[in-house]
Amino acid sequence: MATNFDWDTLRIFLAVKRAGSLRGAADTLSVSHATVARGLRSLEDTLGTRLFDRSRTGLSLTVSGEKLVEAAERMEAETLGIRRQLAGQDSRPSGRIRVSLPPILAFKFITPLLAAFSRTYPEIHVDLNISNTFLNLNRLETDISIRVSREVEDDVVGRRLIQYRKGIYASPDYIAARPGLTVGDGSQANWIGWGDSIDKPAWLSASPFPKAGLRHSFPEAVMQADAAACGMGLTYLPCFIGDADPGLMRVPGTEPVDDRSIWLLLHSDLRKTARVRVFVDFMAEEILRQRPLLRGECPLGHPQAD
Repeated sequence: MATNFDWDTLRIFLAVKRAGSLRGAADTLSVSHATVARGLRSLEDTLGTRLFDRSRTGLSLTVSGEKLVEAAERMEAETLGIRRQLAGQDSRPSGRIRVSLPPILAFKFITPLLAAFSRTYPEIHVDLNISNTFLNLNRLETDISIRVSREVEDDVVGRRLIQYRKGIYASPDYIAARPGLTVGDGSQANWIGWGDSIDKPAWLSASPFPKAGLRHSFPEAVMQADAAACGMGLTYLPCFIGDADPGLMRVPGTEPVDDRSIWLLLHSDLRKTARVRVFVDFMAEEILRQRPLLRGECPLGHPQAD
């Protein structure tokens, strides 16, 4: 028997099960491939049974592995519950907090707010995870999630802060070169999309410029904004990105429309943790102060002064 049957090896087992590979589990746990392989081998030796079948397509649970999942997830829930309860006893606003947010908020919008927070709470270290993947708050993959979504179904504590608006933007030179560009047509122009796999997606047909072609697709709003500023076409952007970019203007004849909402989410057990509480309260207030920019009420990109 290589090692004791413990939570560390069960944690590796669950990570492999969820990722479907040793490499994916290593990335999830931020450890080496060798550490995962060694931990899984140790657990199999301890139990005296194989937990996964290996194939070219990845790993799949054996019958023994399937039986172990429920017990491992129960131990995981108990372990995480203890961690959350202990974290909730922290009454001093200091230490490390992990915050996840999507790229659409991470670049050009959130940094000034984080700088203000850092000046106010110099003993709190903010560790950002920037991804469109929703990290699991219940499994403590992050402490706080700033999310962009229409609805949130997670069993967590959440604040729906504000619904932002989006508009149609292009560079001034691009608009000037197309004096015949009119709402309802758009045949002189082309769109920059966001990963569309068909020639004419539904959003294009429903747009103010249904006859504009879909020429480019970029995965992130910041890239779409840069492409539009370089004269590559029209694109939909949140007003807090489009209005703040000096290389862009709203396409004449169009008005901003409601889009998704910004949410602040955390697990209920962390509400009494001082560093988490002050971050949530501070960021909620600061984000709401950006209402003119988020709602498209300052098209020149200059938020109203205090």
